[in-house]
Amino acid sequence: MARVESFELDHNIVKAPYVRVAGVEHDDKGSTIQKIDLRFLQPNTDALPTSAVHTLEHLLATYLRDHLEGVIDVSPMGCRTGFYCVKWNETTPAEIAVALEKTLKDVLATEIIPAVTAKECGNYRDHSLYAAKVYVEQVLEQGISRDPFERILN
Repeated sequence: MARVESFELDHNIVKAPYVRVAGVEHDDKGSTIQKIDLRFLQPNTDALPTSAVHTLEHLLATYLRDHLEGVIDVSPMGCRTGFYCVKWNETTPAEIAVALEKTLKDVLATEIIPAVTAKECGNYRDHSLYAAKVYVEQVLEQGISRDPFERILN
């Protein structure tokens, strides 16, 4: 069976919110792909409602590209505690955290969710800008750690 890095993470000891480099792959042609764990909520304690996850997916996919070069995709985690970002090249957790903070501030200023028509979205009725902003405010108030284990000692 294949190894899945995120299944090897001890979800009992990480402390959200945080950004974490969850993997880096290099190919023989010189390309680098980086997978980033953008954790908003504490695993096994809380979960984003689907309408908030869906709205945040649209907003992060849009705004994160404005602040972080090379974003390929932003996708929600099945556990609904955060998102994975896949991007070209390597970026430090500190740089990612700065870009995410700017992105979340953009979310708070948002008045219209992008791409929410039946043509653009596979479940266009399931969105909540209000809920998305509530969770973004919570993440910004707590601060985004560059180390998922940092708050253990605090």
